[in-house]
Amino acid sequence: MKTYVMIPTYNEQENVGNLIQEILNLKIPDLCIVVVDDNSPDGTSAVVKNLSKEHPEVELLLRTKERGRGSAGIAGFKHALEHGADCVIEMDADFSHHPKYIPYLLEAMKKADMVIGSRFVKGGKDVNRGIMRKVITILAGVYVRVLLGLKIHDVSSGYRCFKRNVLEAIELDSMISAGPSIVSEVFYRAHLKGFLIKEIPISFEDRIHGQTKLNHKILLKTLLMVLKFKRLHKRGLLFKSSIGNQLGD
Repeated sequence: MKTYVMIPTYNEQENVGNLIQEILNLKIPDLCIVVVDDNSPDGTSAVVKNLSKEHPEVELLLRTKERGRGSAGIAGFKHALEHGADCVIEMDADFSHHPKYIPYLLEAMKKADMVIGSRFVKGGKDVNRGIMRKVITILAGVYVRVLLGLKIHDVSSGYRCFKRNVLEAIELDSMISAGPSIVSEVFYRAHLKGFLIKEIPISFEDRIHGQTKLNHKILLKTLLMVLKFKRLHKRGLLFKSSIGNQLGD
């Protein structure tokens, strides 16, 4: 089974090299790593390029015209599919998603279509973060779960593993998220398509190096985008295939 680990980055020069090395140290057969970098000014792409010279399974997808967590994720998914991935793992570069959980994600995929590294199932933890950030995460999670009808505990987790057919079915080309709302949009589309989603416990630790990209403005925009997903689905406009079916009627 060919597995791709897809890592979107922006200014992660302090983290990305160590992260890639820890993934390589897992010695997982037929595993490739693609770093999708939005032309980081701190030299993130140079670190990845240097590693790729020694490790051909490490690939760099450098984006110079677009920027954003959502579009970077979509580009990374498409790159993995185009290069024959049977399974794609998505994770952040800041070690909040520790590579040690990758084998557990892959093991859980034997009984699921999509697996989530979750803070909010038995055995999961959310550590080294302030009380206020934890409260905001919990409240935002309730909002997303109720609005979209998701049976997922950690709806903001970006540590996820997908079978190829899931990414093909959710219609990457019709996705509308350019930013962090990509996480909720992927969950919602997979849920609507009826895929089996499983959660495994992880310990989520706040970054040590670098700065978080999330702020209150981005959070508000993300929550508004979730409402937009719901409205589009009600109107039959979330998927291109749905639009095509309407036009054909």
